[in-house]
Amino acid sequence: MARYQAMFERLEAANQGAFVPFVMVGDPDLETSLEIINALIDGGADALELGIPFSDPVADGPTIQKAALRALEHNAKPSDCLNLIARVREQHPDIPIGLLLYSNLVLAPGIDQFYARAAEAGVDSVLIADVPLKEAARFQEQARSHGIQQILIAPPNASEATLEKIGAQSEGYTYLLGRAGVTGTETAATMPAKDLVENLQRFNAAPPILGFGISKPEQVKDAIQAGAAGAIAGSATVKLIEQHLGDKATMLGELTAFVRSMKTATQM
Repeated sequence: MARYQAMFERLEAANQGAFVPFVMVGDPDLETSLEIINALIDGGADALELGIPFSDPVADGPTIQKAALRALEHNAKPSDCLNLIARVREQHPDIPIGLLLYSNLVLAPGIDQFYARAAEAGVDSVLIADVPLKEAARFQEQARSHGIQQILIAPPNASEATLEKIGAQSEGYTYLLGRAGVTGTETAATMPAKDLVENLQRFNAAPPILGFGISKPEQVKDAIQAGAAGAIAGSATVKLIEQHLGDKATMLGELTAFVRSMKTATQM
């Protein structure tokens, strides 16, 4: 059974939603990054969404942009990031691991080679932030050939025709945008209309997980009550790394406590 499917079945049996933190691999450096990821898992993360540093992150706000720059300043290459993910997979064989990145990182090594290497590292899913739905097919084909699920984005203003296409093509989970714009906690997510979630379900889309603007436990609770299968917090998680760069022990403790508080809010 695919790890996402197993996760959703486990959570449904426990009457819980999913909480998924995002961090940039290699931020602030590779060895600390591994400790950070383990701190997130210790806090109760149901799955991981991981970024690979890129110089032009057009969908990311300032907090995640700075995380990418910190990683790049420490010379974190994509191959280094995948090697680190392989270490995470070795330690945590069951947790779903997704990549959230940009198309240049997939195209530069070649699409087939990228997915082959990601599969070898133990990656379950890939979301390419700058690839629109109409261009997703060629990436999906290669992803499937390597046993990876390609994640699709459902924008808050998606038409019924778009939702129907997402329903036909989605795998793993559906990344439901809480609002338009770039990542960041400066603007809070708007809870998805119940109709939007119901339409995704009507078209048999993969379970929707709400992202963008999620930073507080009450937002996680609201998202799940609105019908989402879970929530993703990126900038709020990365901000804790930024705030404690000079004190790793405090950083790791704060990250574990943050995930624990967000996970507690997933209980339905």
